[in-house]
Amino acid sequence: MQLTPIFVAIIIAGVVFFLAGIMILIFPPNKINNLYGYRTKNSMKSQSSWNFAQKFSGWEIIKSGIILFICSLVGLQFDFSQKFELLVGLSVLIVVVSIFLLRTEQAIKKHALTEKQL
Repeated sequence: MQLTPIFVAIIIAGVVFFLAGIMILIFPPNKINNLYGYRTKNSMKSQSSWNFAQKFSGWEIIKSGIILFICSLVGLQFDFSQKFELLVGLSVLIVVVSIFLLRTEQAIKKHALTEKQL
């Protein structure tokens, strides 16, 4: 196993994601703000959406961190060329973050529709 910069960076990103998710779950921002929490147009539409987004995104960030960590450990088992390693590492990071954002935004929209029906 050879420690390479891109996979070390992804390991660190995975740990940071995991810890950020834990922080959001333990210390969720109670009020809509521009500094802390999962802040998007959809999450900031109402206090109910905000509260839902914080809880949902916290768990999704934790899952994303675990996935990044595992992918980087698997990547460290192979001896890739530097260019291929960079391509794989960045692709994994982009895909995981994109899935996190898409899943969270879809869940917030679904929550908002359910809330309107009540």
